[in-house]
Amino acid sequence: MGAAPGGRPVNKAAGDAAAWVFNIVTSVGIIMVNKALMATHGFGFVTILPGIHFATTALATLILKSLGYLEPSYLPLPELIKYVAFANISVVGMNASLMWNSVGFYQISKLSMVPVLCMLEVLFDSVRYSRGTKLSIMVVLGGVAICTVTDVTVNTKGLIAAAVAVCSTAFQQHYIHHLQKKYSLSAFDLLGHTAPAQAASLLLLGPFVDLWLTNNRVDTYHYNNVVTFFIALSSVIAIGTNLSQFICIGRFTAVSFQVLGHMKTILVLTLGFILFGREGLNVHVAFGMILAIVGMIWYNHASSRPGGKECRDYPEPVEEDMELGVQPSQLEPDEKN
Repeated sequence: MGAAPGGRPVNKAAGDAAAWVFNIVTSVGIIMVNKALMATHGFGFVTILPGIHFATTALATLILKSLGYLEPSYLPLPELIKYVAFANISVVGMNASLMWNSVGFYQISKLSMVPVLCMLEVLFDSVRYSRGTKLSIMVVLGGVAICTVTDVTVNTKGLIAAAVAVCSTAFQQHYIHHLQKKYSLSAFDLLGHTAPAQAASLLLLGPFVDLWLTNNRVDTYHYNNVVTFFIALSSVIAIGTNLSQFICIGRFTAVSFQVLGHMKTILVLTLGFILFGREGLNVHVAFGMILAIVGMIWYNHASSRPGGKECRDYPEPVEEDMELGVQPSQLEPDEKN
């Protein structure tokens, strides 16, 4: 009583928009900082750097817990091990794919993540997509492909790395949504469980993996104040990037996160043209960018309509269920917009 009709959808829409803006700002920010760190200063240790990021994130969650801002939560050890395995294989696979493939084939492999995630939702979540939703996804992928994919060359080693990277990343992102819903975990709760394990494993294996990928040792790199500053800045931004990813996937689905997340690609391209000149900007690229944006708007409209994206319904929890210890998150239907 007293609440304005439709107030809850308005509040949800505002929260959804804030989550996307948070993710876009932090993701674009960390891309720019890492580009300066790697391209300008030659810090190419692409396994160690995420390890430092997760260590910083783990420290942030530990501080919040000690201050009482995070409530104790539970995640079974087997679930944590599975998630960390998917996540770490994703990190190494993506870096190997980028190193062994042409930029064009690397972009195609990233675009293929959306169909893989759709398949996972159909198989494990019994999700059904309307024709409009399917077509809008195809439009988004086609637009991004037009403006980003140039040369496409394939080799056996690169193809294997790309397949491993796509599958592991898709499983990881699908698993984020699954764990948050199943165990009623907030984004920070889940990060509090996963970030320390990922940091420890990446920092332990990172020197060997990076030596294999780059033929350089992290302990022989010539550090200076500027490099140290960029590593620290990248780590701080990474807290927001990791948190916003978990928030977005928790509020939506991994598929929506990937589809609408291609807005970051378009934004990076646009900022590049604005800040660094119009070299590379042509009708071909502009058409792809416009097509991708139209597809994203269409996807948001199509997937939010009744029947646009449906999953099986769960019964509402009743008092007997609560007494038996059944979690409401296991009974309620997911909100998948």
